[in-house]
Amino acid sequence: MNWQQACELPYYNGTDLGANYTPAATTFKLWAPTAAAVTVELFATGTDAEPNAHHLGAHHLQWERDGVWSLTLSGDWKNTYYLYHLQFHDGRTADAVDPYARTAGANGQRAMVLDLDAAAPEGWAEDKRPVIPPHARSVWEVHVADFSADEHSGVPAEYRGKFMGFVPGDTTLDGDGVHPTCLNYLKDLGVSHVQLQPIFDYETVDESRPDGGYNWGYDPQNYNVPEGSFATDPFHGEVRVRECRAMVAALHRAGLGVVMDVVYNHTYHSDSNLERTVPGYWNRRWPNDQMTNGSGCGCDLASERPMVRKYIVDSILYWAQTYHIDGFRFDLMALEDADTMNAIRAALDALPGGQDILLYGEPWQGGSTNFEGGARPADKRALDVLSDRIGFFCDDTRDSIKGNVFDAGNAGYVNGALQHGYEVLHSIGAWRGGQHGYWPRQAGQVVQYISAHDNLTLWDKLAAVGRRRDYDAPDAELLAQNRLAAGIYLTCQGLPFMQAGEEWGRTKHGDHNSYKGPLETNKLDWTRAHRPEFAALTAFYRGMLAIRRTCARIAGAYGEPQPFVLALQGWLIGFIPESPDPKDVVVVYYNPERTHQWVSLPIGSWRKLADGVHAGTNPFGPIYRDAMELPPVSVTVLRLE
Repeated sequence: MNWQQACELPYYNGTDLGANYTPAATTFKLWAPTAAAVTVELFATGTDAEPNAHHLGAHHLQWERDGVWSLTLSGDWKNTYYLYHLQFHDGRTADAVDPYARTAGANGQRAMVLDLDAAAPEGWAEDKRPVIPPHARSVWEVHVADFSADEHSGVPAEYRGKFMGFVPGDTTLDGDGVHPTCLNYLKDLGVSHVQLQPIFDYETVDESRPDGGYNWGYDPQNYNVPEGSFATDPFHGEVRVRECRAMVAALHRAGLGVVMDVVYNHTYHSDSNLERTVPGYWNRRWPNDQMTNGSGCGCDLASERPMVRKYIVDSILYWAQTYHIDGFRFDLMALEDADTMNAIRAALDALPGGQDILLYGEPWQGGSTNFEGGARPADKRALDVLSDRIGFFCDDTRDSIKGNVFDAGNAGYVNGALQHGYEVLHSIGAWRGGQHGYWPRQAGQVVQYISAHDNLTLWDKLAAVGRRRDYDAPDAELLAQNRLAAGIYLTCQGLPFMQAGEEWGRTKHGDHNSYKGPLETNKLDWTRAHRPEFAALTAFYRGMLAIRRTCARIAGAYGEPQPFVLALQGWLIGFIPESPDPKDVVVVYYNPERTHQWVSLPIGSWRKLADGVHAGTNPFGPIYRDAMELPPVSVTVLRLE
């Protein structure tokens, strides 16, 4: 199906696709304009392998309008499972899970009629998104299973690796009552948002078995259904919904926003449920009719086609409204077209409080694709047309600080390649000078980071450059490099982002792509987090985050200009963020050298907030005037007295 043929299909602008439940009746609606007939097949269970599995009957849907088939069944069909059976004019047939399914049985094989009110955890009606000022925002990325799977996490065994692993608020290491873990730890770290790697239903974990495998989840199956392997019971569709909402509510009670990692750029299989409902419509194709694979791991969704765009916008709104999600991170955002991203931003903005919902993504692709109809990819080159409240991950900041991610031994500013100080200078002001050919209009568009789930962890990257093979040793040189790296991006303008455990030297022992496990490699090591040397690293992160929250002008979140850069010798960097309040003036210095370095100070009396080892909002040490000595491999923050 080419662009012209796709645009000739009817567009449905309703908001009622899917199974719409009431105790009196359920209405099924499916957009399938090329089908000749559609039947809904009803089942007692989500799979045939379960006790009491049997077929409950089949019912024909009627053509309604604008490509939609519809059927209203009287009676209470709550928790009934269903599939659509489609017949096409050329004789082909297909069975498909409802693309608008709200939940499903084990492994997403059948959708389930859901009573959303009955699938609410206790207190859900009172759940509210936390109000987080723009300058105080920071993101901590984690996989649901990684968060609490550690047997030493203090989380009850039945909750480990599950949505419910986020709910207990008082867990400690082995229950010792002293060393906080999981949510108890996060409450005091100082980050504002937790970004969850994909929590929608994905393909590559067998939910029917406790040992069904591990995957990061970038293989989407049912976009509006929570992943069943994260539920304590994957067989009953309402459980995953209730427990996913309970997780969100627990994070909200702790004052933390929840960002959802979404993968609308591709389907895992060419024969996806979407493709089965309208063959040829949902995925991009080359002129030879082969599906494009710009993600490198599936078949690209054609976001520029009208009903694909509607589907993505509808799905985002569903998660925002039904699960109270506080932000969305788009995997391979450059595989989405800019108009679709802008439509998502506008739809979120129209929600109560929706302008505070974060929206950002990866401004790159994993391969070639074939945009149609003049669509532009949502990459850095499209910043002139993208909303200035759609952010993007800045790989330029990342690589200048620690070295290129695709070459393990390649160094950056903090670990030997001091010439990258030129790029670090541009990072401070969120690259708003167009130095690399793109022009952010607001500092908040730039996601400043040095590690995420992809590639080596920060600790492992520093170890690779330093040729250290003992990943568990608290190497003093690597700890100093880690502190400087964190100190840089946490004092840059933009939105800071970190991989969970970066703040305690998280290691995967050199594994740069642990997407399919094992869990042992990926899970957070809460014992490591409380080893004294790594706990001290965490304390430094906690202090730098507190400085950022207290010194509101550092983030550049309110339209501030780029900081004033000081003239310093060699590869030293110093700058002063603009502040109209004389009580809120700070100066920041980076010293990547392995020796002490003297610097001149701006006029005034200064005291330390950070000295490369310690950080916090209470000034410490003597008063400095005129000049001071910077420690080796350090970030120093001074406040004007």
